[in-house]
Amino acid sequence: MANKSKLNESTLKDAKNVKLICEFATGYDNVDIEYCKERGIGVCNVRNYSTDMVAQHTFAMALYLSEKLEHYDRYVKSGQYANQDRFSNFDIPFYELTGKTWGIIGMGNIGRRVAKIAEAFGCRVIFYSVTGKSTVTEYERVDFDTILKESDYLSLHCPLSDLTRDLIDAEALSKMKKTAYLINVARGPVVNEQALYDALVDGKIAGAGLDVLSKEPISKDNPLSKIQDSEKLIITPHLAWASVEARERCVQMNYDNIKAFLNGEELSRVDK
Repeated sequence: MANKSKLNESTLKDAKNVKLICEFATGYDNVDIEYCKERGIGVCNVRNYSTDMVAQHTFAMALYLSEKLEHYDRYVKSGQYANQDRFSNFDIPFYELTGKTWGIIGMGNIGRRVAKIAEAFGCRVIFYSVTGKSTVTEYERVDFDTILKESDYLSLHCPLSDLTRDLIDAEALSKMKKTAYLINVARGPVVNEQALYDALVDGKIAGAGLDVLSKEPISKDNPLSKIQDSEKLIITPHLAWASVEARERCVQMNYDNIKAFLNGEELSRVDK
């Protein structure tokens, strides 16, 4: 049972009795699938256990940034609100989700859940298929340039692969609206962090919310750590998957996978 640990020939060559690898995650890029096939080692992951929480966190970050909640909470707690003579304060503009365009890259289970929530807020939903193989028809599919240019909110829910590494680079960020927000709850390396730092500092986009980074925990030389303005950038420590309910589901699903394996039942394997 593993999550981030590398499981490949170098780590498994002397583990002669291993028959099954259970991932405490949906992603399994830490496992050398081809080597496991050669060894006859089954590989199982757990799917959809964190879908609701990741979708919820996507909107928590988007709303925190776009409604300027950091600013207004600080305004009240600083005593400024108590000292003013009017009942309200809205010195920094903020806008509704209704009527905005929500772009999604990665229209899997999480992407579709985000799309439904965005629809409930009154957003137009568009998506880009990295592989070009998406079978989703209920939402408008667009090309990469279009999703960059038209999205007011762009959320990433795609797996890390050769196609998605550095997908959001300096060129991509330069095509986004200056008023747009980028949310990454996929994998850190999907976004080029130096390019994102430059885009935020130069005002090329309005803000970003990240739950994942290229190196976790965050490296001390990560340029994004220089941005202390939480109205522009919010970073959470890879926690979107980890609600109490999601962790309980994750453990239960691994238990079910192990039980099925021991009973000789068919498994939902990722190595097929």
